[in-house]
Amino acid sequence: MNKLKFVYAFCIVVLSLCASCNQKISENNGDIEADVCIYGATPAGIAAAISASKSNKAVVLIEPTIRIGGMVTNGLSHTDFHSFEALSGTFLDFTQRVEKYYSEQYGANSQQVKDSFGGTFGEPKVNLLIFQEMLDEYPNIKVIKDASLSDVQILNSRILSAEFKTKGKSLVLLADIFIDATYEGDLMAMSGVSYTVGREGKDAYNESLAPDTTDNQLQAYNFRFCATKDPDNRVEVKKPLGYDRNDFVEVLSILETGILDKVFGYPPDKAIYKAHLPVNPNNKFDINDMSKGIVRLSLPGKNLGWPDGSPEQRIEIFDDHLYHNVGLLYFLQNDSEVPEKYRSDAKNWGWCKDEFIENDHLPLQLYVREARRMIGQHIYVQQDSEPVGEDSRAVYHKSSIAMGDYGNNCHGTHHVGPLIGGMHEGEFYNPVPPYQIPYGVLLPIEIHNLIVPVAISSSHVGFCALRLEPIWTSLGQAAGFAAALAIDSNKNPDDIEVKVLQKKLHEDGSATIYVGDVLPGDPDFEAVQWWGAQGGLHQLNTTSKPGQRGKNIVGQYYEVAPLHDANLDKILEPDTKDRWFAICKNMGVQDEDLNILQHVETRGDFIREAYNLIHFR
Repeated sequence: MNKLKFVYAFCIVVLSLCASCNQKISENNGDIEADVCIYGATPAGIAAAISASKSNKAVVLIEPTIRIGGMVTNGLSHTDFHSFEALSGTFLDFTQRVEKYYSEQYGANSQQVKDSFGGTFGEPKVNLLIFQEMLDEYPNIKVIKDASLSDVQILNSRILSAEFKTKGKSLVLLADIFIDATYEGDLMAMSGVSYTVGREGKDAYNESLAPDTTDNQLQAYNFRFCATKDPDNRVEVKKPLGYDRNDFVEVLSILETGILDKVFGYPPDKAIYKAHLPVNPNNKFDINDMSKGIVRLSLPGKNLGWPDGSPEQRIEIFDDHLYHNVGLLYFLQNDSEVPEKYRSDAKNWGWCKDEFIENDHLPLQLYVREARRMIGQHIYVQQDSEPVGEDSRAVYHKSSIAMGDYGNNCHGTHHVGPLIGGMHEGEFYNPVPPYQIPYGVLLPIEIHNLIVPVAISSSHVGFCALRLEPIWTSLGQAAGFAAALAIDSNKNPDDIEVKVLQKKLHEDGSATIYVGDVLPGDPDFEAVQWWGAQGGLHQLNTTSKPGQRGKNIVGQYYEVAPLHDANLDKILEPDTKDRWFAICKNMGVQDEDLNILQHVETRGDFIREAYNLIHFR
């Protein structure tokens, strides 16, 4: 073992010396050497691979299942965000490619393009295709599927290597930087990084949404099915293994009251299976747990063994959830005691014939909303996404590397009463203004060459504002660029200059602050994002009602968040001008250069001139 560690250590030294020139992946007797190793081909992992590859780094992306894309290719077609202005970077690129696919396949004015909702509602098979195409554009990314982490070697607070089991064989991966993009934080945990599972009490971080005392409760899981009523693309729901109707008969007393409108529906309908609206392209529906419903798909308490569970334990939990989620539907469709109103409605639905064909038309992943959460260099809490005073914006984070607009949302952590007909507890939704996410949430304390963009450093309440695929993708994009910067500068990721990372992100179209009227692709995007990173966009507007949404489009989706525009053509107000001058002075702008700024008239002119002074003089 000591000899093995010496060999690993020697290889790491060689990799470090050659980091700037190594753009190829080296394979030798089952061992692989690369610049960056990413575990988990979730959208965050894919984004990390692409941004590291754009920085001329050799990347190995390892996925424990046979399907890349995480939940976005496993049934979660309705990605969670509130306004399109919150999408940027790799995730925006992905959605634009999805929309383009439908336009090329069916026509620019087709119903499929309309139903794709700007490319954010792709069919699982289309999402998979687009992610694969994005990865295929970079020859220095090697993707390995069906490979599970089995061991990690650590020396001097650095990961030397990670070992994976694939098809009965062992694969050893050596890299300068490792990124854990799994939903569970498996690489993080095996590396000895501190983490927590469960909910912190109010006394931990003074969060109003936290329970009174700390407990082990975990946000509930369920499957996100892809279903249809289209008879030409519908396959029947099969009886699950071990089916026993007695497990589901309690639903009969609920159905007999008539309190439910139907089996499949969308609020304000009272239903069992939440069929998200708008419909996905080609008459497919993203099926989910019905929040605050009488009958639930999610099973709080049944998932407590998942985060730290062995592969065998996770399989058992997976199977229990699948049995409940599928068995309930089979019962509703086939049991003679189900009232005809509900049985006929249920029989109209089935799985999509052209989805998940390798898995009997069922998703390959369970919707793991929350598992381990790292205890890292910045613990993201409820207050990190709330405003200070009457500022319309959420709290300012100078080291922001991503942003979101969803708010703290929890599907329940505990169930009271019978499994069918009881009530979830621990559910909440907290509307907040769009918020920034600081770099420190990605960084562990104990391990110096690991970045964690999914099982991020946060409290339970804080995590509930970050656990959305568009946000995770942005964090993954930042992780990939941070890894490359660390290699190029021969530093640890926590020692790189955040302002350089921010510049990389802005150049790549990724926003670190929400700006409703200056979006990626706008000539002023980089300058405005840079100015927002200096704090220049805070305190421009005040409100007594923070967290307001724009006009509702449909469901959870809204027009641009109010009071978050830059208004570049607006005449610069004296108070704003004074504050912006103070920011420039703090950045080291000389008096003679400040004189140039004295004569500008609009906000846009000031930001452009300040950007040029800092970057080009």
